[in-house]
Parts: sequence; structure tokens; C-alpha cells
Amino acid sequence: MIRRREFIAGLGGAAAWPLTARAQQRAMPVIGYLSGRTADSDASMLVSVRRGLGDVGYAEGRNVAIEYRFADGRYDRLSVPLTDLTQRKVGVIVIAGFALSEELVQQVRASPIPIVFNAGGDPVRFGLVASMNRPGGNVTGVIGLARELSGKQLGLLRDLVPKAATIAALFDPGLGRDTTLREAWDATAALGQKLLVLEASTAEEVDAEFARLNQEPADAMLVATSPFFLTRAEQIVTLAARNRIPRNLHAARVCRSRRPHELWV
Repeated sequence: MIRRREFIAGLGGAAAWPLTARAQQRAMPVIGYLSGRTADSDASMLVSVRRGLGDVGYAEGRNVAIEYRFADGRYDRLSVPLTDLTQRKVGVIVIAGFALSEELVQQVRASPIPIVFNAGGDPVRFGLVASMNRPGGNVTGVIGLARELSGKQLGLLRDLVPKAATIAALFDPGLGRDTTLREAWDATAALGQKLLVLEASTAEEVDAEFARLNQEPADAMLVATSPFFLTRAEQIVTLAARNRIPRNLHAARVCRSRRPHELWV
């Protein structure tokens, strides 16, 4: 016969079983999301991220957590949050909208955590991956061809503004402009147009470059692909409208306008 004291002790142990079982359950997986842009400019992208997670059975806050880090258009601020996410040992890191600098590429390649990226440059040329077909290591992702398509964008501007003699091209020097600028030079030369090169990597520099147009007018504008320009889309739209400059703006997906003098492609 079980003694009363032993019976009570057994009940106590049984009551503790659920607590022990919960403690032994697997911790909720954590995704690190690092962006060179802002939370506002990435809002539509994050909707797609959460939708994609939902398609494979994950819901933020229920069975997966997401740690967000934003550099607000300052690519030099990406290294510290990447180190932080690595030290937190998240399950995977998603990097969106960043400049392929040598320092950041080395940091990404050295990370022990799987990384998925979305970049605008050539990841093979920068050494981020071994090849397109077999990236190797712990890094994979997707790239955009917007830089390589700048010539096509200028051709579209010519079709829509056929009398444009001077095209202003706004570049982000923090990204490197070799490919985009070469394409732009070749396209404008072939079309018999003049190319006015503008460069900006801060909000103040955007204002200053648009102010140049008072002395050097342009008939249309190409805004090159840049995570920073995406964060400053409203500023660029306002300044272009003030100067009545039709433009081909890569950030059009976050700014919609019905003004007839504004051009979205």
C-alpha cells in the first residue's frame, strides 16, 4: 500500500510534468531581417515576406520571430547590426537593399549563419558567391538587373519625351556607378542626347543636386536604382515636380502620382 506522504509527493511530481515538458520544447525559430532602407520603405516588401512565411506554415509571433534592423539608407551602418544578429545566433539572416562593399561581403562570407540576400550588384564579381548556379557556402539570394537596364530606361524616356535634349541622371555614389553610368553614357550618345550626371548620398545632397538644375536645366531624369533613393522617394518626387521634370524613377512602387507632368515607368 502506498503511504499518504509518498502519494502526495507523486502528485507533486506529476503536476510538474507539463512545466518540464514545456521547458524541453524547441525554442521558437528567429529570423534576422537587415535592410539598408527604412521600415516605411520596406513595408510592402515585408508584407511579401510574411506572406511567404505563411505559405510554408509560419506566422510571426506564433511559431516564428523576426528581429528587424534598418540602416535608414546609410550603408556604413550595416556592419554593426549584422554583427549583432550573428551574435544572437538567429536561424537565418535576410539582407535586403544593401551596397556590395568589400567589408560587408567579407563579413557576410565569414558569418556562420545562413544568409539570403537581395542585391542590385553582381554577387560573383564582388565575391559574395562562387557562381550563379552554385553559390556555395552559406550565402544565396536574388539580384536585380536595374543597373544593367539603365540604357533601356533612357530609351523609354526618349519614347515618352521625344524632344528631350538633356537627361539628368541621379546616381548614388555609395553603390558604385560603373555599370549604370556606362550604360547611361552609351544610351544617351546613341540617342543624340546630353547626359547630366548628378550624385547624392544624403538628403542634403539630393536638394543640392536638384538646385543645380536651375543653372543646368534638364528635360527628363533617370533616377538610378538605390536603396537610399527609395527611402527619399517622396523628396525626389517633390523636387522633380517643382522643377517639372519627367522622370524614370525605380522607387515608383512606393509613390503613386496622377499629375500629368509626372512620368512613371
